Amino acid sequence: MSQLDVGEGFGRDAPAVPDGWEPRIVAFLCYWCSYTGADNAGTARLKYPPNVDIIRVMCSGRIDPELVMAAFARGADGVMVCGCHIGDCHYIAGNHKTMARMPLLSTVLNDLGIEPERFVHEWVSAAEGEKFAKLVRSVTEQVRQVGPLDWPSRMRRGGVGHGHDRPAWGDRP
Repeated sequence: MSQLDVGEGFGRDAPAVPDGWEPRIVAFLCYWCSYTGADNAGTARLKYPPNVDIIRVMCSGRIDPELVMAAFARGADGVMVCGCHIGDCHYIAGNHKTMARMPLLSTVLNDLGIEPERFVHEWVSAAEGEKFAKLVRSVTEQVRQVGPLDWPSRMRRGGVGHGHDRPAWGDRP
């Protein structure tokens, strides 16, 4: 099977956008910096869309790529991963792990047919409430432009899923 064959069934066809649809974005935020930056944005009453569901984690280094995949599989149209700036991690090297993992995850997501605009990895410090608000506005607009993801349907069309409509591995049709 060639590289081209792998992603063929996961085509990036533009789904119809239902009336009133708004993107659902899941944001994994480091407790010490990014979550505090988001809190700073709220305290300063900075305007940003309410499309983001924030999940606070102790460190961005604890964000397993599987969590991001699960967010998409459970209906997120976009995912943000935000952590402390390099050198500012409260756990010394947690964001170094994030810096290594997230570009690899981005490549895997792209191979699975998820547009690059749907996944964002960014450093946001506790003092950067304005940066967080701008990031949410930007990601929301990017995801709005590409439309609903509906990844479970895309995966089923590509032959991936729980297999209720397929014979067992050993069975021949």
